Amino acid sequence: MNTQTNIGLLISKRAYLHPDRLALNDALAGRKFSYAELNNRVNRVCSVLNSVGLTRGDRVAILAFNGHEFLESFFACARIGLVAVPINCRLTTTEITYILKDCGAKAMVFDSEFASAIEEVQAMGEQGSDIEDWLEIRGKEVDFARDYEHMISSQGSEDPPATAGGEDNLFIMYTSGTTGLPKGAVHTHNTVFWSVLNYSVTAGMHFDDTHLVFLPLFHIAALVGAVSALYSGNSLVVLRSFDPQKSWSLIVDEKISTSYAVPAMLDFMLQVPDFENYDWSSLRWLMSGGAPLSVETIKSYKKVGIDITQAFGMTEACGAVCMVGPEDGMRKAGSVGKAFFHTELRIVDKDGMDVPAGQEGEIIVCSPTIMKEYWNNPEATTEAIVDGWYHTGDVGVRDEEGFITIRDRIKDMIISGGENVYPAEVENVLMQHSQILEAAVIGQQSKKWGESPFAVVVSVSAGLTEAEVISHCDGKLARFKIPKGVIFVDELPRNSLGKVLKRQLRERFPGPATE
Repeated sequence: MNTQTNIGLLISKRAYLHPDRLALNDALAGRKFSYAELNNRVNRVCSVLNSVGLTRGDRVAILAFNGHEFLESFFACARIGLVAVPINCRLTTTEITYILKDCGAKAMVFDSEFASAIEEVQAMGEQGSDIEDWLEIRGKEVDFARDYEHMISSQGSEDPPATAGGEDNLFIMYTSGTTGLPKGAVHTHNTVFWSVLNYSVTAGMHFDDTHLVFLPLFHIAALVGAVSALYSGNSLVVLRSFDPQKSWSLIVDEKISTSYAVPAMLDFMLQVPDFENYDWSSLRWLMSGGAPLSVETIKSYKKVGIDITQAFGMTEACGAVCMVGPEDGMRKAGSVGKAFFHTELRIVDKDGMDVPAGQEGEIIVCSPTIMKEYWNNPEATTEAIVDGWYHTGDVGVRDEEGFITIRDRIKDMIISGGENVYPAEVENVLMQHSQILEAAVIGQQSKKWGESPFAVVVSVSAGLTEAEVISHCDGKLARFKIPKGVIFVDELPRNSLGKVLKRQLRERFPGPATE
């Protein structure tokens, strides 16, 4: 066991080197911690978890919004060989119960806002979970839970020995579950350590950076981004949940230099009144990922002097797979760039053979950051990882310079009259219309073509018509790609990372298509 790669040691080592440097600023709580103070608190959480008899490899669920408690719990689990299970805060009680039973968690750290859900889970007994110890953050709403702050304040702050590392499990992160039941991607200390190195050498994280986290920490980009920032000695500013105006204010007040976002967040930030008047001169880069970024959004930020770095990644790859920096952002608009430093990428046909530049195929990835397995799901693991290559299920194309462009998810592809229609391409054209705020394209059943494209649109004008939307596409897309119908909605359904839930749209608007 190589404890040198123990992720929990990143905090203690940084505390040794730079004890007085600001490590964490919990913006909502109004609390700031130096590296020495953060390390002491992590050590106290270790003592609390050890005191209830948890042993190496046991799972600890974390159901919490962004805050210092989330990070303290995560690093404490890492330090003493426990396996953290971050849970999406937007899940229902039924979904939470499934994850708790699937991973076999024995302890849980949770925010008091989820008291009613936690009481429901506990009332189910063994059918709800195997949890024996509950720690409640920010208040005391649940009788059977222990108060987080009270418990850690009564513990010593001495460094406990690291009891894990290398290929030992570090965390299980469940996929969004847009199709079927969610799967738990298992990451080890090694896969996270390599991901941290990948971010550091590819994205360029500097020692004097101040990194803002407003993406939820229960998602891979935010969690690995936070770990990478602390590994690099950054000052980390954590926003409890995304607020576009508060984000601009923090960028100004805390002199933020780096941050990650998803396209929906970047679009919301553009809608803040007078956002042009904020001083963002401290920003070195904003990285977008999680969904395709429209050319119009890139141009909007470029117009005010902000360059967007774009990344493409996934939970199973422990974050980003490839990236395009601002130096190529406009020249290669729409591309997600080239593979990260410690990542190999191929584009293959249905037989697994590499395709030439300019030809579409499935993106497959090989990297020391690839997950160990899907928890309790060997069949899905075998299907996803073949000969060391993770099959992403994403359709991409590589140009002559090696830049990758994502066409779409294979499962979202529309086949109309034998022709492939990639929704992302149609959506990009729709977003060029001045009266369209958001758009999602799905396939509807068609007696004539098998499937036909159908657009679900959020408009900024009540006067926009279906005919106008279709006319806007005419001449910009091949005829078979133009939506055969348009429906206007108030908002698109999204998961917590901002991805549009097209499965819900297909269920809501099944067709048949208008011919």
